[in-house]
Amino acid sequence: MAELETHQKRDAAQETELDQELVLRVQRGDSTAFDVLVRKYQHRIVGLIGRYISDWSECQDVAQETFIRAYRALANFRGDAQFYTWLHRIAVNTAKNHLVAQNRRPPTDDIDVGDAEQYDAGIRLRDNDTPERELLRQEVEQTVMRAVGALPEELRVAINLREVDGLSYEEIAERMGCPIGTVRSRIFRAREAIDNELRPLLDHQPRERAHP
Repeated sequence: MAELETHQKRDAAQETELDQELVLRVQRGDSTAFDVLVRKYQHRIVGLIGRYISDWSECQDVAQETFIRAYRALANFRGDAQFYTWLHRIAVNTAKNHLVAQNRRPPTDDIDVGDAEQYDAGIRLRDNDTPERELLRQEVEQTVMRAVGALPEELRVAINLREVDGLSYEEIAERMGCPIGTVRSRIFRAREAIDNELRPLLDHQPRERAHP
């Protein structure tokens, strides 16, 4: 366990150093370095904004506006916080401003940066720069968000608390005021509904050839 924690801390430190280097390159005029940051964090940002805005096209627009604002403000970034923490705050404020501009009330509770992980429904797609893989990632995101949005409220709340907020079954049961068995059933049904939506999409993707 200690060795695992050491590796995790080392990886986190390396990621922070990479982000800092990319930020410095942007501040020196290298716009391609910002493209790298966008590709690295765009899916997490879309997932975060999806916690405030359910419509897929709106999420995309707000995510784009988030990165535009970040790019314009990056000259003033001094590294007092990690880059993603800084970007997270911009995304939350941009989403709230969007809702206010649409005469819609934003949620009163901000989403903590540690909880702002994107849905993947148990599917981890390996990073790949091919247009086909990028398109698949986008289609998976859109399908998952649509599937979650279509869930009954009790299933949607349960899967949010488990997969996004990372709460235990016991914590979810306490939060929702129901037995743990009910929580497990709701999460199972939510995952099943999401998987049913994803299966046709993934089944139609060509399988990668096995490497010797």
